[in-house]
Amino acid sequence: MSKRRRVVRLLVLGFAVVVLATVLSGCQTVSYYTQAIRGQYQIFANREPIEKLIADTNTPPALREKFGLVLDVRRFAETNLALPVNGHYNRYADVKRRFVVWNVHGAKEFSLEPKTWWYPVVGSLKYRGFFSEKQARAYAKKLEAEGLDVYVGGVEAYSTLGWFKDPLLNTFIHRDEVSLAEILFHELAHQRVFVSGDTDFNEAFATAVAEEGVRRWFKDKPEKLEQFRVHEKREADFVRIVLATRERLKSIYSRSNDSPAALRHEKLLAIEQLREEYTNLKNQEWNGYSGYDGWFKRPINNAQLNTIATYHHFVPSFRALLHANQGNLPKFYKAVEALGKLPKKERHRKLREQAQTTLNAPGATISRASVMECGGALSLCHLALAESRTLSEFRVHAAKSN
Repeated sequence: MSKRRRVVRLLVLGFAVVVLATVLSGCQTVSYYTQAIRGQYQIFANREPIEKLIADTNTPPALREKFGLVLDVRRFAETNLALPVNGHYNRYADVKRRFVVWNVHGAKEFSLEPKTWWYPVVGSLKYRGFFSEKQARAYAKKLEAEGLDVYVGGVEAYSTLGWFKDPLLNTFIHRDEVSLAEILFHELAHQRVFVSGDTDFNEAFATAVAEEGVRRWFKDKPEKLEQFRVHEKREADFVRIVLATRERLKSIYSRSNDSPAALRHEKLLAIEQLREEYTNLKNQEWNGYSGYDGWFKRPINNAQLNTIATYHHFVPSFRALLHANQGNLPKFYKAVEALGKLPKKERHRKLREQAQTTLNAPGATISRASVMECGGALSLCHLALAESRTLSEFRVHAAKSN
């Protein structure tokens, strides 16, 4: 059976399961999954082996160099990080657009509890993914009409969680070596461990693996490692002021006796304070670095703030767990898998307890770049909502593109 026929067969099987899911979850499900299946097929039907593209004299030299780097990173991930490469990222597809999918996030006006959506296989997740920006923004407008705070973010890469062999995409192949290695390590980590219905756990785990992978990848390249550490420090600062703002907002929203107008005023003041803190960081500590300007140019709301908190919260816990296993990644993965088998509340409790040991771990003062916009592209022919992320939306390149 040809690879294309195999993809079509899986897509048809996926659609059959979607129809069943529709019976359970609502009349709009078929159209939603149809666009997801169509978008996924377009990607997989246009993949080309990167070794063939390297040999092709028509391939631009810069792109050929990136392909060679990806092959090296894949080998490193398999041999040094014990990640299951299994044919992932050895093909390339150009989707002819800046992002592969767009994720929609929502939250109530006076709540930091994110809106969730249910998907077959993976359960409830905190985002809705679309292969069309137009469809994503149309859906976002519907949520806004319901009175929700809404945030739409472009996504550069995602994992199909083993249902297919994920390709390289034009949406992230342009990244520098630090970012490209980090993306690949992050996505491959999802092939290693993924817990249904627990976005916070999955994203923090993949982020912790990616940061450790980058450190090991650049062990003998001090300039690149220093570049990564500078990014880490800036992102740690960014996360700190965002989480502090969320705490202020939690306090504001807990005032049940205040009028909506009063709560709305206090909310605006808290967000304005966040903007001022960012300006001070940029000018006083970052030497004018403007990589996060794109994020702050948007109308900041609860949904946007949640995209930072969701993917940052448990990273210190996984960092501490890796330290507790003396940096031994296979032992670390087994410990993570054991956590994944626990009920969600108990799993999160143990992660919070684990985080208490972080202060004793080497490098604990550096908080990680878990502030990436992550989300799920319902890629799904396989119905599983594929985890996805856009690396460093807040860094220079992405800020310019938004």
